[in-house]
Amino acid sequence: MSDFLVDQYQWHQSRRRFLNRTGMGLGAAVLSSLVAKQAKATMPELPELPHFQPRAKRVIFLFMGGAPSQIDLYDYKPGLEQKYKQPLPDEVRDGQRVTAMTEGKEHLIQPSIFKFTQQGKCGRYMSELLPHLSTVADELCFIKSMHTEAINHDEGKTQMCTGSQIQGKPSLGAWLSYGLGSLNKNLPDFIVLNSAFWSGDQQNVQALYSRLWGTGFLPSKYQGVAFQSAGDPVLFLSNPTGVSRDSRQKMLELVTQLNHKHASAIGDPEIQTTIAQQEMAFRMQASVPELTDLRGEPDSVKKLYGPEVDKPGSFARNCMLARRMVERGVRFVQVFHRGWDHHSTLPTKLRGQCKDVDQPSAALIHDLKQRGMLEDTLVVCSGEFGRTVYSQGKQTATEYGRDHHPRCFTTWLAGGGIKGGIEHGRTDEYSYNIIDQNGQRTTRFEDDAVHVNDFNATILNRLGIDHRILTFRSQGLDQRLTGVEEAHVVEKILS
Repeated sequence: MSDFLVDQYQWHQSRRRFLNRTGMGLGAAVLSSLVAKQAKATMPELPELPHFQPRAKRVIFLFMGGAPSQIDLYDYKPGLEQKYKQPLPDEVRDGQRVTAMTEGKEHLIQPSIFKFTQQGKCGRYMSELLPHLSTVADELCFIKSMHTEAINHDEGKTQMCTGSQIQGKPSLGAWLSYGLGSLNKNLPDFIVLNSAFWSGDQQNVQALYSRLWGTGFLPSKYQGVAFQSAGDPVLFLSNPTGVSRDSRQKMLELVTQLNHKHASAIGDPEIQTTIAQQEMAFRMQASVPELTDLRGEPDSVKKLYGPEVDKPGSFARNCMLARRMVERGVRFVQVFHRGWDHHSTLPTKLRGQCKDVDQPSAALIHDLKQRGMLEDTLVVCSGEFGRTVYSQGKQTATEYGRDHHPRCFTTWLAGGGIKGGIEHGRTDEYSYNIIDQNGQRTTRFEDDAVHVNDFNATILNRLGIDHRILTFRSQGLDQRLTGVEEAHVVEKILS
């Protein structure tokens, strides 16, 4: 039956029929073949990976969509209390652009209302909103001098996840899957977990687009697989009613035979991707239910992650799932948590957001460490940019908001060959500009400023990848995650 179907298809695509239906005829086919051969000849072979001994085998990226306020969480500025409701000095802003939401309005300084205390042996200042994360302060590396060009959420998230504000570029996870391959043939290399709910802003929430975990110009087999919070963890994972696993396997074998013949006939590499994805989906029918079943987890471990760990779609549950995934060989797990865009009533919303993520984030680090996995698992936490020192919206002693601020923000990293208990870079007294050791405004890497591309170059480095060498030829350019401009590995934070 299968040979008959293939013969029928080939008859319909006969040589004469093909030439009659092709506008430019045989010349176009010849030209296409020559161009493809030339492109293949000029495309550099991907050097053997890793390029050097890696310190990390896997990454868990906790992405706080909407941009948390660094001033209220990590970047302690005790002198701002005396400047409450004073205008931001012109020499501090220095003509930097602001969003349309605060353009032409008074920029009145708003200190954080939250208390900061020194935590751990390292003595890092952390907000009272993060009591659990404070217990692992000695494991954390804070980069306080992050900066980006993006001032709006869509471009900011796209740049943080793909290295470019322009849509259509491969995501970090896709680059890792392309460069390093799989650790477990029964699970995807790259998995995405989206929190189904959050306690902060319920109205002003930006969408998460699949391009944030997409492949861009890379082959689609490196696409991140988004798990669902309800029903099948992966869409259509279960067999339809009345279809057994044996009959599904026979169907897959028949479809695979047809796809192989089709691929041989027309040479489309995406057909090979389809074959691989269908075979992976069949294997995942056995591996994913075990992966997502938390009933075997000890109560002591569940308690570590907090009361919402058994609630599908919670950040707590996703953090535990992330640990289980990397434990089983998933290379890159990205956990998205939204609701951080606090243009008004920030204190109320920020309290709720921190309640969502504080305990699970700390638990993830504790859990990995006690299993001996933190040393080769890199945990990263970041938003797309920072928030302004000046208030937006209604400003009182207890309520205020903050606008977008790409000029400086804070991220943290732990494990995976990163020094713990340190901070890198510094900001001015307003958390508005990055400054050098002499207090002068700067965005130079040599002064400890860290661009998004430097950040990504450092993540690749911990996995044994030279960001300058990991390339893919597209549109006449050897494309890379860190773009065409110079990017740097932040050597000072490496252990």
